Amino acid sequence: MFYWLLKNLIVGPFALTVFRPRLRGVENVPRSGAVIYASNHLSFIDSVFLPLVVDRPIRFLAKSEYFTGRGLKGWLVKQFFLGIGQLPIDRSGGKASEASLSTGLEVLSAGGQLGIYPEGTRSPDGRLYRGRTGVARMILESGAQVVPVAMIDTEKAMPTGTKLPKVRRIGIVFGEPLDFSRFEGLEGDRFVLRSITDEIMYELSRISGQEYADVYATSVKARRPAKRR
Repeated sequence: MFYWLLKNLIVGPFALTVFRPRLRGVENVPRSGAVIYASNHLSFIDSVFLPLVVDRPIRFLAKSEYFTGRGLKGWLVKQFFLGIGQLPIDRSGGKASEASLSTGLEVLSAGGQLGIYPEGTRSPDGRLYRGRTGVARMILESGAQVVPVAMIDTEKAMPTGTKLPKVRRIGIVFGEPLDFSRFEGLEGDRFVLRSITDEIMYELSRISGQEYADVYATSVKARRPAKRR
């Protein structure tokens, strides 16, 4: 109920009127069944706008820190993230990563929609970075439809480190669904997982127009001074 209120009566009408997102490829959005939206990641508001322009709810796997704040502010932040359909995950690796995979698979097994950022973090400079293979495992284990999504200019509306977005138009491009059925049953093959992930990233680069960098975004961020991350 809170998700519906936030999307349809509170955030949705205001955001769509002010930012007037340009949409392309909406005919590629499935009307039913489990769907994975594999998206580039430029800004915090990516996870806000994508659910607003799709009829059925989309769940995102978000870092657990968003849900563990203390006091009134912590409670409000937690309710906001739950309200926009985000699910807390531990991104520390190992068993935590397996738990995150299971959380996503639960959403998909119920016929739901899941938003995933294969890069694993926001782009530090607007380029598209190497994808992590967790998205490929989820695709093969769930059998869900896969739709590539390009967020356009969201980093200009709300750059990393800012607290409030600037009023400007953004864009959202839905690419044609990708078919990975030829790899069914090979979710344990790391070369297959890398091939699937690279195919997704190639398509994201094509529809977004971003320059592709074949390194992980986290590695680039780690080499930067803390104040510039």
